[in-house]
Parts: sequence; C-alpha cells; structure tokens
Amino acid sequence: MATTSLWHIQGHLRNLVDYVENPEKTYPELQDLWDASRYVQRPAATADGHYVTAINCLKETALEQMILTKRQYGKTDGYIAFHGYQSFKPGEVTAQECHDIGVALAKEMWGDRFQILVTTHLDKEHLHNHYLFNSVSFRDGKKYNYSKPEMQRLRDVSDRLCIEHGLSVIRHTHKAPSRSVYLDEKDGKPTRYNVYLNDVWDAIELNRSPRYVENYLRELGYITDFTGKYWKIRLPQHQHFTRLDTLDERLTPEFIRQRCGSRAHYGNSHAEISYPPRMPKELEHIWQPYVRTTRIYRLYLYYCYELGILPKGTAYQPTSPFLREELRKLDLYDRETRFLAGSGIETLEELQAEISKTQGEMDALTDERKHVTYAMRRASPERKAELQEQKADLTKRITPLREKLKLMQDIKRRSEHIDQTLTRVYESELYRENHSISKRRENNERSYER
Repeated sequence: MATTSLWHIQGHLRNLVDYVENPEKTYPELQDLWDASRYVQRPAATADGHYVTAINCLKETALEQMILTKRQYGKTDGYIAFHGYQSFKPGEVTAQECHDIGVALAKEMWGDRFQILVTTHLDKEHLHNHYLFNSVSFRDGKKYNYSKPEMQRLRDVSDRLCIEHGLSVIRHTHKAPSRSVYLDEKDGKPTRYNVYLNDVWDAIELNRSPRYVENYLRELGYITDFTGKYWKIRLPQHQHFTRLDTLDERLTPEFIRQRCGSRAHYGNSHAEISYPPRMPKELEHIWQPYVRTTRIYRLYLYYCYELGILPKGTAYQPTSPFLREELRKLDLYDRETRFLAGSGIETLEELQAEISKTQGEMDALTDERKHVTYAMRRASPERKAELQEQKADLTKRITPLREKLKLMQDIKRRSEHIDQTLTRVYESELYRENHSISKRRENNERSYER
C-alpha cells in the first residue's frame, strides 16, 4: 500500500545561479528548494547516498543542469521545481524494492521530459521515496502542469507498480482532512469531525429508531439528510455535508438501524442542556442575539467565558457542537483577548484606527526598503554591504508590524464569526426549549383525552 503526493517549489533563477556559484550565500526565496535538495539526498537517510538515482542528469551536478535547461528555454521564474514522495506500509517492502519502484514510477511519469532526482529514505519505520525534478522540460522547454488528471495518473501508476510487485493498494479512498485538522485530531482536540462523531454515536445509542436519531441531531443544531443511500449531517456554518460513513466506516443506515437504543433504558432520550455557572456581572448584557455589537473586547470576554476560559478553574464544558468545535482554538482566542486588553482596544472603531495606523507605518518602511534595494544594484561593494545591513534592519522592523497587522485583521474577521456562532447557539437552545414545550403540551393533551 503506497500513498503519493506532489507539490511545487517557487523562486527565481538568478538566486539559484548565485547559490550554485557561491553556496555560502543564503537566499530566503529559495529556502524551500535548498531544504528539499539537502533533505532528499542526506546521507543518514539514504545509506550514504546508495539509494540516490538521477534520471536525465548527474546527481552531483543536478542543480547546474536544471539551470542550463531553464536558461536554454528562457523559463527562469515561477515554479522552479517539484517535490513529491511515495510512502509504503511499514514492513511491506525492502529498501532495494522500494527504490526500484520509485525509479520506475519516476521514469514512467516524468522520465521522457524532465531531469529528476529519486531518493529512498530508510530513517523511518515506513520506507519512502522522494522525487525532486525540474519544472522545465529539457526536451521541449514546456513547463510541467500538475493538474487533477496528472494527480490521478500519479496514483494510478503507483498502484499498478505496487500490484505488479505483490503489494497492497488503497481500495476505498476518502478525502483526507486538512493538515491543521489532522494535527488537532492527533492531539485530541475537538475538531469538527470528532465532534460530529461523538454526537452521532450518542444519538444512535440513546434513541430507539433512526427517526429519533435524526430528531436528536436536529435538536443539537445539525442539518441532517437521512434520505439517500448515505446518511449525512452538517452544522449551519459549513457549506458541505459530511457522510456518516466517512466519520466511521461502520455508520451505514443498516448498522444504525440495528444499533439504535443500545443505551436507552426506555422511551427515547433527548438532548440535555447544561448552562455555565453564574455569569460575572461585568459580562452580563454584553451580547444580544441578532444585534451586531461594536464592543469587540467585551464580545471576546463573553465568548471566552462561554468556552470555559473565564472564569479560571471552571469545570464547564460547552454542550453545543457550535462551541465544542471552538475549543480547539482556545490558545488563539486567549492570545487575541490578551492583545485587545494590552492595547486598550474596546470597540471595532478603535481596532480599525489601529489597523490603519499600523498599515501606514508598515507601508512607509516597505517603501524605504524598496528604495534601498534599488540603490544596491548601482552601489559599490563597500556601499552595498552598508545597504544590506540597512535593509536587514528595515526587515526586522517590518516583521513585527506585519504580525501585528495580521493579528488585528484576524480579530476583526473573527469577531463576525464569534457573533454568528453565539447567535446559532442561542437559536439552537431556543429551538430545544420550544420543542420541549410543544412536546409537553402534546403529552398533556393526550392525557386529557384519555
């Protein structure tokens, strides 16, 4: 079973040429390429270079030959190279077999047009191949286009080679979550998908029929679709539905019908609402549903309280899926709240004024750095060294301003998300309350008729 991936490396050829001619110099624009080149060929992972193969070039001069190809066809900017990998199931292949499959894949995919480095890494439990190849073809000068059909071809070729060598392949693939979601799930944080999964399992085990399972999820605030071959749910803030069998492959309609009510003692259990402890007086009346607040600092305080950050030491855990997913961003909300408190920013108007001020300062420094860069082109070697120091100093001053500006823009954008989430929580609780009242009325009417 092998998985594959491929991505581009961007930069400028003139910096690549300078690097090859003078390796002691550094070029931040090409850091990804240097890291990739060193990473794929490092001796510790490739048995001192034994598992390194060059196709259409020499491995000792691969970068120089890529430069010559780019210069020959005048393709000196944009994507300068592509980096990819092919990873195998632990214990399924030997080092030599892994490398042979990698070389065969590279030859079939790009060997007729591009200069390629293929390396096999042995430093992990799972053996894997790395590919680093020129973005410009030495044969016709055309650039490589990594499209969706090409992505599928890469997977198909890899699967076919695995089958030919008697290896397993992935038969049923699902779209993988983003890297941030994957890392949060790995750390046990409440992402959208594990919040979905926990709520679905509770709904199944606490209710005796699919109709009550669907009602339970709707009372929690989900939008459900239990009509087709695959049942699916989503929260209102997300555009696309999530199939239940992608959360857990067992969650098919047949399985859900059989498993319903395994923890239900009698009747059907409905969603319970638990509220946070008594809200501090300074946080009362800060937020009102359907009314867009301009007091951004107090909005953040209110939200941190609802998430259990404030007051300190509370054991409260949000029951709404709208809020449970937000727990993975606790550090982010804490940082933004501390910034607002430290900057003395209370309202959106004050935040916008600070954004404009910071943007102006950064634009002035950026313009000054641009003039220094222009002056370096005509300067003598001695003067050029002075200008480089001046440029580096300007960059150090620009960096914190850029980070501050990004933080404030994120706060401005996120405040709308906070307000919308609180409104959804309010609507969900209002729906549950009204549903509970109507149900009690129905039961009372039935008792009266009897």
